[in-house]
Amino acid sequence: MNILTNFFSPANAPVQTRPRKGIEIKSRREIEIMRQASTIVATVLKEISELIKPGMTTADLDAYAEKRIREMGATPSFKGYQGFPASICSCINHEVVHGIPSKRKTIRNGDIVKVDTGAYFNGFHGDSCITIAVGEVTPEAAKLVRVAEEALFKGIEQVKEGNYILDLAGAIQDHVEANGFVIVEDFTGHGVGRNLHEEPSVFNFRTNELKNVRLREGMTLAIEPILNAGSKNVRILGDRWTAVTVDNSLSAQFEHTVLVTKTGHEILTDRRGL
Repeated sequence: MNILTNFFSPANAPVQTRPRKGIEIKSRREIEIMRQASTIVATVLKEISELIKPGMTTADLDAYAEKRIREMGATPSFKGYQGFPASICSCINHEVVHGIPSKRKTIRNGDIVKVDTGAYFNGFHGDSCITIAVGEVTPEAAKLVRVAEEALFKGIEQVKEGNYILDLAGAIQDHVEANGFVIVEDFTGHGVGRNLHEEPSVFNFRTNELKNVRLREGMTLAIEPILNAGSKNVRILGDRWTAVTVDNSLSAQFEHTVLVTKTGHEILTDRRGL
């Protein structure tokens, strides 16, 4: 989830502590808790990727995610956050981010479906997103999904102490544009930890308008490039959450929670090997 606004904590949402000034460096104990929170997220997303099929609704996916997150001893990070009503953000085809699950949104053969979720465990969050190609998709859709995931890993490859946000942003942008797609610039990744959204802003494109932070060991980042097949511009629907492409072109997104280490990085929400 990549909305960057003031923190809000209704009674049924995970506690959001007052953000500390600056970037939080996590201790070994805190990193271990984040590993557990992130493993819960990775497990849920892997399971959803295996069970999703035409005829299901996005509400079905949301109910499954909330059930599994709670079974593993965590709380859904998104539910109640800034008033968001669900445990996942679900977006189909031209929907970009923050889609609200609904019984009226039926998944069909050929759709690409983004599922973004988070888990709050023992005081810390994990956050991740995948895009799933359902059934037989068009070559363009398949390429968009593939390049979106590749772009995420191109960015992650640049994560190590001493590098800068701009290093990963440039690697992401170059790969996306070389494949004929565009980066959505209206949303960015973020720090993640005690709060779902923390400093710094983790942008996915070259810019001088956002702070180019130097990476330090112990930082935890939610890196999440969003790609469109057409225009990079989006509009917000009447529900005040769902962003869609202005030209109805397809959109894809992948996200991982990543720990900065002295020599490189650790992908905390890695689904491989689960």
